[in-house]
Order: sequence, then C-alpha cells, then structure tokens
Amino acid sequence: MNIKFDPNNNVIKLCVMGMSLEESGNTEEANTMFLKAWNEAADDYEKFIAAYHFARQQKNITDKLKWLELSLQCALNINDDNVKSAYSTLYVNISKCYEELHDSDQAKRNYELSELYKGVPSDKGPFYHGTKADLKVGDLLTAGGISNYKPELQMNHIYFTANINGAGLAAALAKGEGTERIYIIEPTGEFENDPNVTDKKFPGNLTRSYRSKEPLRIIGEETEWNKLTTTQLSKWRENLAKNKGNIIN
Repeated sequence: MNIKFDPNNNVIKLCVMGMSLEESGNTEEANTMFLKAWNEAADDYEKFIAAYHFARQQKNITDKLKWLELSLQCALNINDDNVKSAYSTLYVNISKCYEELHDSDQAKRNYELSELYKGVPSDKGPFYHGTKADLKVGDLLTAGGISNYKPELQMNHIYFTANINGAGLAAALAKGEGTERIYIIEPTGEFENDPNVTDKKFPGNLTRSYRSKEPLRIIGEETEWNKLTTTQLSKWRENLAKNKGNIIN
C-alpha cells in the first residue's frame, strides 16, 4: 500500500474541508464532513486520519476516547515511518481522556508511551530537497537561504522531506527562473521534525518534513514526480498569500 501523504486523497480533502468549516464556526457541518471521511476511508491510513479528526469533535469524553483509540490502532496496524510521528500525539490525547475519566493508571501508561515516541525522528529516507538551483552530486545545501514563503525571512535551517511530492511543491515554489529540480540528499548531522507542519492540522508529521542546522549532501537527482499543473500552482500561491501565520524559524 502506498501511504505517502497525498493532499489529493479524497479522505484527506474531506478532513481539510472539515477543518475549514470548523475554523469558520460551522461545527455541525464539520462533524458531518469528518464522519463522511470515516465512512469513505478504505484502509488503515485513511481510517487513522479520519478517526483522529472525528474524535476531536466528540463532546462526550468516552466517545472521544473510543475514536482516539481506534485512530491509534489503525496507525499501529500500519507500523510505518509515514505515521510513527503521530504516535506521541495520539498517546498524549488518549492520556488526557483517561485523566478526565479519573483513571490515573491508564493516563500514566499512555503518557509514558507518548514520551517514548518523542525525540529525534527515526526516518531513514530516502530524503529529497526541491529547488530551482543547478547543483551537482557532492554539493552541500546549507541553512541561511531566503524563505520561499516569506521573502523577508532568512532561514536558520535547511529543509527537506521524505515525500517526493512535497519536494516537488518546494521546487515549484522556489525563487528563480531555473528548471525545477529534486535532489536526493543525506543529512550530515542531526535533524528534527519541521515544527511548521508537525501537529498543526494532522497528527504528527505526516508529510515527513524535516529541518537541520547542518548541511545536506546531494547524493543524486530524482527526475520523475507528479508536477503541479499551472492551476494547482496558482492555487498554492494564492493560499500562501492569504496565510498570515508566522513561520517557526
């Protein structure tokens, strides 16, 4: 099963629509959208995402716990780097439910499991970096570049991903008139989950987006990926222009 995060996946699109409704105060419609996502979910990956969002809508703490545990079970069934970053988030939310139910033993157990899955990412890649720069194998990519999203911001980290389509998006949005390039890279030092996407809308770091203060070494180039259409790229640029959120740098 190909379980890389795909924003065009129908269940993910339904959840994004649900979150938009939620943000605008339409909680009942949001709830309907998340339930629709659950009913359309066809595999453990889709069920894990849909159940997580449906859980957040539950007013009854027992119902919330039931849906969170269902989401966790689906994530554990997958047992893959695409979802491991979500384990800590799920366990801590389950722990909070048990606290409200005054079950301190289960709350403590789930909190300890949450802590167990925190820390340095275990992702082994392969990793990619999207850009319009013309580079070669052996070159080093370093922090200090200008943000693709906020032109006035100099970045303290260098960013990369294990999701090739995420790298493709970065290449399409990169400054310059050059050809879109996706380089296969290896980190030369420690790296962390990108805090700009981790636990923001989806649990954990489903896009497998990372950053490092240490250079990234180019070890190859990828030439095949799903390139954005002109319409899709315009939509991304439009959404970014509307986004007033701060970048965690």
